[in-house]
Formats: sequence, structure tokens, C-alpha cells
Amino acid sequence: MKMGVKSMNTKRIFGAAVVITIFGMIWTMVTCAGLFGWVYEIPPIIWKDASEMMTLTNTILSIVWGFLTAILFTLMYAVLYKGIPGKGVKKGIIYGFIVYLIGTFSGIVGMPLYMTISPVVVVYWVLNYLVSSIIMGAIVGAIYKPK
Repeated sequence: MKMGVKSMNTKRIFGAAVVITIFGMIWTMVTCAGLFGWVYEIPPIIWKDASEMMTLTNTILSIVWGFLTAILFTLMYAVLYKGIPGKGVKKGIIYGFIVYLIGTFSGIVGMPLYMTISPVVVVYWVLNYLVSSIIMGAIVGAIYKPK
């Protein structure tokens, strides 16, 4: 049986995306805005002031962008489902790690080469996104099942 749109479980894709969006908001508040907020105070300071980032418009756009990203993350899991080894949460963890390696790690690790950004921020992002990608993968693996 070929993997097509008809065999995708859209309710589970949507449900997993909602849970991942909520997780992402909480994760960001706890890590970036909380425990590791000090990382963003290391020179050079390239970030907007917190009051500029916390406007209603930015908050709404962040939620919408987070949800769209979560849908894409979950949709790609559904598309690649049969090719990912493992079952359930383990399959999701493997997927999250693969996405991290191909997307996040490869995109972030070279930033100090072409941006004025603290290498400490880059190391923090590399580790933070590793953990969050694996957790998001586990969430998708626990929730998503094809039809």
C-alpha cells in the first residue's frame, strides 16, 4: 500500500501539531525566557528588547508560526512514516533526531561564520534544539498513527 493523502490520519496530524505547539511555547518560556535567558545577554546583543518582542502582534504571529511549523513537522512524519525505523515513541524520537541533524544542526552550527553572534548562543541553540526535536518527535510518535 502506497503512502498517500488518503492513508494519512489528518486528525492525528492536527492533534499532534496542537500538542507540539503547546509544548514549544512552554519549552521556549522555560528555556529561552527563563533558565537560559542569560545566554541572550552575551555580547554582541543583536536581539530586540523584550518589550518589542512581547507585543500582541508578535505573540499572535509566534503562535501561528509555531503551529504551522508543527503541522509541517507532523506532516513530514506522516509522509516518511513507513521509512522511519522503530515503532511508536521510538520511531518519533528517531524522526526528531533526523530532522534535527538535517535541518537544525546543519543550519545553526555555521552561524558564527557569517553572523555576528556569540558562539555560546550557537552552542546553546544546538543543544536546546537537540532536546526539543527529540521531545517533539516522541510526541508525534506517541500521537500519530496512520489510518
